[in-house]
Amino acid sequence: MLDKSIPYYRILLKRKPGTDIPYAALPEGYTFVRYEPGDEEAWAGIETSVQEFEQEEDALAYIKEHYAPFTEELKRRMLFVQDESGSKVATFTAWWNYTGERRYPFMHWVAVKPEAQGKGIGKALIAHGVQHMIHVEGDVAMYIPTQTWSHKAIRLYRWAGFDFVVDEPKPGGFENQTEQGIEIIRGLL
Repeated sequence: MLDKSIPYYRILLKRKPGTDIPYAALPEGYTFVRYEPGDEEAWAGIETSVQEFEQEEDALAYIKEHYAPFTEELKRRMLFVQDESGSKVATFTAWWNYTGERRYPFMHWVAVKPEAQGKGIGKALIAHGVQHMIHVEGDVAMYIPTQTWSHKAIRLYRWAGFDFVVDEPKPGGFENQTEQGIEIIRGLL
């Protein structure tokens, strides 16, 4: 869940090529699966559950506009964690952003439903996600946009080898407010 009790700043993190690849296993009963057409509703439910969207309809409109036109890429790049009943409880997308003509590999929309948090799913999702990004993009610099409200997730990203980006003004088109954000979350990390 997002911690909206603190000021919002966009924070960017970057994993450099050659950084050790983390490992963490999913808890028993959970498995990784890839996106299949029709999973948009599961994605919208996960992202709404962690307060990234106020309503599932908004999340569904977002995924349909920004990702659904790229069905074949989604099949390669979007992952879910599902429980024994087949319910999707977490998601990760290995995507990209552009700044001018330069393409930046970005992890997007990493989330675990609140009722599935605290079980190690997020750690396993990040570790598997890094490995998946390397498989899809190669061992290149990869980024993740986040926010001060996600300070708990930032600890996981740092565990996975990501460092704060303070020397790039707008990688992938994201406004970099990392220095201001670090001041807000310093005592929370």
